[in-house]
Amino acid sequence: MLRRLLVTLVALAALGLAGFYVLTDPRVVSPDPQIGALPAPDIENGKLLFAAGGCSSCHATPGQDDKLRLGGGLALGSPFGTFHAPNISPHTRDGIGNWGVKDFVDAMATGVSPAGQHYYPAFPYTSYRLIPPKALADLFAYIRTLAPVEGKAAPHDLPFPFNIRRVVGGWKLLFFDGASFKPDPGKSEEWNRGFYLVNGPGHCVECHSSRNALGAIVQATRFAGGPDPEGKGWVPNITQAEDGLGKWSKQEIAELLKTGFTPSFDSVGGSMAAVVRNIAQLSDVDRLAMAEYLKSLPAMQGPVRPAKVGG
Repeated sequence: MLRRLLVTLVALAALGLAGFYVLTDPRVVSPDPQIGALPAPDIENGKLLFAAGGCSSCHATPGQDDKLRLGGGLALGSPFGTFHAPNISPHTRDGIGNWGVKDFVDAMATGVSPAGQHYYPAFPYTSYRLIPPKALADLFAYIRTLAPVEGKAAPHDLPFPFNIRRVVGGWKLLFFDGASFKPDPGKSEEWNRGFYLVNGPGHCVECHSSRNALGAIVQATRFAGGPDPEGKGWVPNITQAEDGLGKWSKQEIAELLKTGFTPSFDSVGGSMAAVVRNIAQLSDVDRLAMAEYLKSLPAMQGPVRPAKVGG
C-alpha cells in the first residue's frame, strides 16, 4: 500500500514538472509576433522611441559622458537580487549586432531572447509590448547606427530560485499581458497618443506603481506611486489625487516633462531628471499628449509613505 502511494506521488510530481516545463516554455507563454514583411525602417522615428524609452538611462556604459555608447553594466538593485543592464550596442560579439529584426521584436514585445530564454521583467517588456512591430523595427534600425561597444556586462546576481529563468515563464502566466496597443475609438487622437507614450515606450507605470511580493504591479495602484523599485526612496503619485497631479494643469505637466520644473519652481532630481532629459527630446505635441492622458487618470491612493526618521 505504501509503495503504491509513493509510486502515485512520484508520478504526480513528474506530471507536475512536465506540465510546468510545457507551460513555461518561452515560445508557448510568449508566442512570436507576426511581424510579416515590414517596410523600410524610419530611423528618425527610431531615434524618437529611443528617447521616449530612456534606453540610454539603463544601457549606456556607466562612468562615461557619451550616453549613446550602449555597453551596459548599470547595476539595478531589487528585492530579488541585482540585475545588470546588458550591452545593446551593435557590437557583433558583446552586443546585439548579430540580431535580426525578429530577434529584437521578440525581445521587446515578448521578453524572449534569440536563444529562446525568458528575460527577467526588470527589462520592461511588460510595457514595451505595446509598441507595434514596425516601430520596434525603427528603433532597432536606429540602434544599429550607433557605435559598437566592446565588453559584456556582468551576469545578474540573483539567489535561488530567481536565478532559474524558467521560473519567469510562470510569472508571465500570472502577470504578463502580451497584447499590443489598440487605440480607443471613444477617445481623442491626442489622448490615444498620450496613452501610448506613457504606457508603452515611456513605461511610466513601471516606477510609479507599487508591486506585490512577486514583483508584479498592483493594478489597483497603477500610477499611484510607491517604494522605488531599486530601494532608493519613494516614487510619487501621478494620478489626479490630492497628493498627485490633481492641482496641476495640463500645461504644467507638459512643462515639467520638458524642463524638469514644477509649478512651484522646484526641480525634479534622481532618476526623474534622466527621464526629463529624454522626454525633452520629444515634440511639444507629444508632451502635451502625455499630459492629456495623465490628466485623465482617476485619483487613486497608493501605499502609505513611511514617515521620515526624526521627521
